This record gives sequence, structure tokens and C-alpha cells, in this order.
Amino acid sequence: MDAFVNWARNQSVTPAEVRTPASAAEVADAVRDAARAGRRVRMTGTGHSFTGVALTDGVLLRPNALTGVLGAGDGWVKVAAGTPLHALNEELHRRGLALANMGDITAQTAAGAIQTGTHGSGRHTGGLADQVAELEMVLADGSVATVREGDLFDAARVGLGALGILTAVTFRVEPAFLLRARREPMAFGRILDTLDDLTGADDHLDFFWLPHTDTCLVKRNNRDAGPARPPTAFKRWLDEVFLENTAFGAACALGARFPRAVPAINRASARLLGTSEFVDASHRVFTSVREVRFLETEYAIPRRHLARALREVRDLLDRSGRPVTFPVEVRVTPPSDAWLSTAYGRDSAYVACHVYRGAPDPEYFAGVEEIMTRLEGRPHWGKLHTRDADYLRGVYPRFGDFVALRREMDPHGLFANDYLDRVLGASRDG
Repeated sequence: MDAFVNWARNQSVTPAEVRTPASAAEVADAVRDAARAGRRVRMTGTGHSFTGVALTDGVLLRPNALTGVLGAGDGWVKVAAGTPLHALNEELHRRGLALANMGDITAQTAAGAIQTGTHGSGRHTGGLADQVAELEMVLADGSVATVREGDLFDAARVGLGALGILTAVTFRVEPAFLLRARREPMAFGRILDTLDDLTGADDHLDFFWLPHTDTCLVKRNNRDAGPARPPTAFKRWLDEVFLENTAFGAACALGARFPRAVPAINRASARLLGTSEFVDASHRVFTSVREVRFLETEYAIPRRHLARALREVRDLLDRSGRPVTFPVEVRVTPPSDAWLSTAYGRDSAYVACHVYRGAPDPEYFAGVEEIMTRLEGRPHWGKLHTRDADYLRGVYPRFGDFVALRREMDPHGLFANDYLDRVLGASRDG
């Protein structure tokens, strides 16, 4: 049996069986078969989680045949769970529609993205789970349920696959819109001094701090009446392919081979940053091309703690002298009502720290994690962290309710795996 390996190549498993279901009925058959055989069952996405959230040594379901638009109406579109976000974006654009907000990775499946709490950055608009109107899911008894309200809906939107296997997702959508994207370098110190104004001034704010420098790249995305003024094909290639991937990948590889050169490499990169502005379809502005493989940890903290968190991460790198080529990324979102959303119940800021896949640095991530946990941080479910159920119970008000619902719906741990047993606790009989 072939092993499943994630995108970052840091998680792998060889399951007892692999299936590629093409319908909810076939997923239900797989669930019942797994239960009879005493095996656990999980559905993967496209492997863009850095954790073991999708792994199983039992029956592994691949989403490749669960794709496409299943229905649409006034303000909503229903898609099969395995539909990649890039395909969803193009289909919505063809229909004159768009999601209100999204993250920057489009290789994820619709189900995989919402189940792990994928988010973008928005002053008033939350992550993908906050744009979900309905879920279709296969439960542990093999039945197919449609959920659109109540406790199960609020729990299952960011459900980690622990309550059932999603087979379709209905998103709320809106008429297609344009975003004016402005990119400009800004001093790290200036950002800290104006952080409250900065995070409240734009529809969508995203900024990146280059370690070992005082330079950030600030991305401000705001709705625009048009007309569209997209980058030329050459400019898009230069920025998205050559500079952000080819040249950046070469810089990371150089830094991995010569760690002492990393500060100079980052300072050279900072000098190349310039100001630009264009207007384009929203999904083309929200998303990025990510070809350089990396490892990532990300925490959501109360927005009021953001300045302190950034200062402490900077101080951590200054004290340790750790060579880090990848920028530290910062985003913000409003509160969410999905129980296990990292933004549940509070205005949130996200601090994401990355390292080049060829130069892993667990001590850097451990230092970041120590800072974020002191600040009531909630780790992204799909990104590297060491938190367990005892910690998470203290930062999620509805954590106990989620665990109780999980035990009720999956008492034998059919959908469990090692990762879920760590972050949620072992299921009652699993």
C-alpha cells in the first residue's frame, strides 16, 4: 500500500486501505465497512496541513473524485468536499460570484480548509468556516446528515473530521468584486507604533516582517469600484514566480547551507521591496503562489496582545541569533461563532512563523510557542504545535461541549487518530 505524504513532507502514513469515493453514499459504505473491520477511517485533503490531523493507519479516503459544484441559488453555492479552492474560485468567477474572504493557499480542498480553520485576513469578514451555510456529512453510524444550524453546525464547521466526514459544503457567496491591492515596505518600529490604526484601516490587512531587519512588507486590500487594472503578465510572473518563489527559494537554500549569511540575505531582500498597486478580481488578490516548501507554526491571540507578541518574537530572535530566512506573517480577523475556530468569541490576530523545509528549527518554534501560550494563544489546527487537550480546554470556552458532542456522536473513536487523541483527548471507547 502506498504511503500518504503531506505537502511539506513532514507527515506520512501507510494505511491498511485506501479508497477514492465519488459520492456521499460511497463514503457511507466506507465508514460502515471500517466499523465492521474494527478500523479507523479518515478523509484527507490535499496534504497542506503540517500536523497529523488527516492521518490514519486504517481506511484512508482520498477526495479526488468528490469534486465539482453540486448546486447553486441566490447567495449560495454547494460544492463537493474535495473540490480544490482554486477550482471553486474559477467556477465562482465564471458565474459572477465570489467568496467574501479567503486565505492565500488555493491547493486545499473545501472540506480540508474549513475543518482545520483556514482563515484569511479581514476587518469585518472571518475565515472560510464563517462563510459556511450548510454541511453534508457522513456520521459514525453510516448515515448522511445535512446540518445547517444548532450545536452540531457550530461544532462541525471547524470539526477536525472528529464528528463525521464532510461530503459537501454550501458556502454563502456574493457578487464578484474587485480589490485594490497596495504593497509597500514599512519599518517594523513604525508598525508597532501605529498598530491599532493599521489593523483597523483596511478591509484586509496582511504584513510580513523580515527577521534580522527592521523592514516589513505591508499588503492592504480594499474593495474598489474599478475598472480592473491587473498586473501585466510579465509583472505577475516577475513577482509571483521569479521573486517570491525562484529567487526566494534560492535565498533559502543558500541560507540553509551558510546560516551565518542569513541576516545579510534578509537585508538584501529588504532592499528589493518596493511599492506597487493594482486592481484585480478578489480571488486573484487574496491568493498567492507557494512553491518553496516550508514548515509553519501559527497562533491566534487576542488582538490587544499583538504588539507585545511581535516585540517578544523579535527579542527572541535577537537573543538567540537563530538564522530565519522566512518572514513572520501577521493577519487579523473578527470574532467567530464556530466552537473550535481559533477566532471564537474574540477579535484575533494571527502570528505565523515559518522555516525553510531544508532547515527545520524546532527550538525557534518552541520559543514562539512559549510566547503565544502566555498570551492566551490558540494554535492553528493544521500547523505545527505541541498543545494538548488540557491546555486547549483553557483557551476555548466551548471545548468541553465539543468533546462531549464528539463522545456522543463517535463513542468508539471511528474517526479518531493520534493527533485528535492529543488535542481532544481519547474518545470514550476508542
